Order: sequence, then structure tokens, then C-alpha cells
Amino acid sequence: MSIHFNEALEYLHKDILKMGAYAEEAIARSVEALRERDPELAQSVIDNDARVDELELVIDEKCLDLIARYQPMAKDLRFITTGMRLNVELERIADIAVDISQRVVEVAGEPHLKPLVDIPRLAASAQSMVKTAIDSFIARDSDLAKKVILMDAEADQLKHKIQKELIYDYIVKDGTTAPRAVPLILVARHLERICDHATYIAEDVVYMVKGEVVKHHPERLSE
Repeated sequence: MSIHFNEALEYLHKDILKMGAYAEEAIARSVEALRERDPELAQSVIDNDARVDELELVIDEKCLDLIARYQPMAKDLRFITTGMRLNVELERIADIAVDISQRVVEVAGEPHLKPLVDIPRLAASAQSMVKTAIDSFIARDSDLAKKVILMDAEADQLKHKIQKELIYDYIVKDGTTAPRAVPLILVARHLERICDHATYIAEDVVYMVKGEVVKHHPERLSE
């Protein structure tokens, strides 16, 4: 039974890594579509969301089957239940990438309002946080997870910077820029939400590994 259980866990690892790869790819492609004003690339992100939804169901089924069939105890049970929560967060991240792509479709026929500098930076942070959060789960590494949590403040600051610039340097000065500025504000918010979901994953990993609740308790991150 132990051999079969370990094999099943390994397959679960691989599926979660695949789910993470789908989410990271969706983020990258949605931001690239924005940069290039490419509605076809944006639409491909929207269309590919179905495979993410399908994989989410597969992972959930595997997690429930592992619990029902092997009745794992302690750390293995925490690993599987955390995997279920991670699965939900990754599906939400992919959904947010779809939201970004929908904003791209809205503005595809319009010229760039400004050079995109900070939004790609925020997107890179989001991708890094998602990848590191998944790695921390697979490796059961609470220190790696804490690094993700600490990265979230910088992402928040960058989102606020983007919003402030678009509102005060463009919309307030020239109201006609609003149709192009508002979608960019929404994209920044979407990317910051992705960072939030990566943080939620990391918080769950810390609890899984060490039994510590760090959500709403930032002082515990230094322990």
C-alpha cells in the first residue's frame, strides 16, 4: 500500500506542477498580448482556460481518492488537503489571466497610452511568486513560502504606483484618455490579485509544514 500511495502522491505532484505551468503561461501570454495589442493571443488565453478547469477537477478527484483509499495521517493528510486548496488558487489565477486577456480584447484597436514598463514588472513578480509558491509546496519548504509572503508588499506598492500614474498623470489631466487608462488600471489590479493568491498558497504551505498560522500575523514570518 505504501508503494502505491507514494506513486499516487508523485502523480499528484506532477499534476499540480502542470497546473502551475498552465497558470504561469496564462499570465505571461496575457501580458504579452497586452504589450503587443494582440487580440488573437489574448483570445487563445481565454480559450485555453477550459484545460485548466478540466485539470482542476482531475486534481480534486485525485486528492479525494487518496484520502478515501489510504486514509493518510498527519503530514501526508496536510499535504493532500493543502494541495486541494492550492489547486483552487491556481484555477483562480488562471481565471484572472483570462480577465487580463479580456481587457486586451477591449483595447486591441487602440494605440498604446504609454510605454508599458511597470505592468510587465508587476507581471514578472506575479509569475515569480506563483512559481516559488508552488516550489515551496512541492519541496515542503516553509522558508521558501515565507519569501513569497514577504514579496507581496512590493507587488502592492507597484500596483499603487501604476494606478496613481494612470489616474493623476493621464485621466485627471485629460479625460479623453480614460477609455485606454482604465483597462490598464484593471490589469494592474488583476496582477496584484494574482500575487495575493500566490501569497495564500504560501501561507497554506507554512501551516502545512510547521503548523503555524501566519495569515494576519506578519510578525511570525521572522520566527
